[in-house]
Amino acid sequence: SSGSTGEKIRSMGFKCKDISKLTKFKEMFDGRVKTLNPLIYSSLLFLRNNKAHIKQFQKLKMPEIDIVVVNLYPFKEYSKKNSANDVIEMIDIGGPSLLRAASKNFKYITPIMDQKDYQKLIKNLKKNNGFTDIIFRKKMAQKIFNEVSNYDNSISRWLNEN
Repeated sequence: SSGSTGEKIRSMGFKCKDISKLTKFKEMFDGRVKTLNPLIYSSLLFLRNNKAHIKQFQKLKMPEIDIVVVNLYPFKEYSKKNSANDVIEMIDIGGPSLLRAASKNFKYITPIMDQKDYQKLIKNLKKNNGFTDIIFRKKMAQKIFNEVSNYDNSISRWLNEN
């Protein structure tokens, strides 16, 4: 996890590793750069049935990421009642990128961005002994691409109006 999200997860009694400790790269520019790191994307994008990919990935000494949960910055809500400079800070870059990478590799990774899907995730994990099934992962990936597209469209509309 990054930043305050990790603190929140730990305060709820769960274990959580900070991305900056895994990547050995601290957040920069007031949190503008946190998750944009090749180690993270290597874990999200390597093909887990490809021997060459597995060999390359193992050399990185990075844990495999199986589930990606991201709550995007609330751009649309924020853009209605804040100054342009403040609104620009609510354009999420890392979140959509993480979700897109996880969704591209849905064969192995579960992407989640909607809090309404948390219970579905838990149910699917329980049903499949700690894993999610391909039907669930593909459904979540489709939802991600649709929602991220809507997110980008709202940013585009706001920029056009301002």
